[in-house]
Amino acid sequence: MAVSDNKGALTVNEFCSWASISRAKFYREVTEGRIRVRKIGRKSVVIVTEARSWLENLPVGGSADVS
Repeated sequence: MAVSDNKGALTVNEFCSWASISRAKFYREVTEGRIRVRKIGRKSVVIVTEARSWLENLPVGGSADVS
C-alpha cells in the first residue's frame, strides 16, 4: 500500500498494512513513544508525515561490527 500525498492520516489497520507490521507491534511502538497516534472520537489515526518519519528513523540494518 502506497501512502498517497493527498491522504492526511492512516487508520491503525492502514498503517499496519503500509508498514508491514502487526497490530501488536504497532501498539508496542506506540507504548514506546515511537509512533504517535491522534484520536478522532474512539478511533486512533497516525498522521502521514509522522508515519513517514517513523519509517525513516528505524535503525539501519546490515552487518554489525562484532568485536
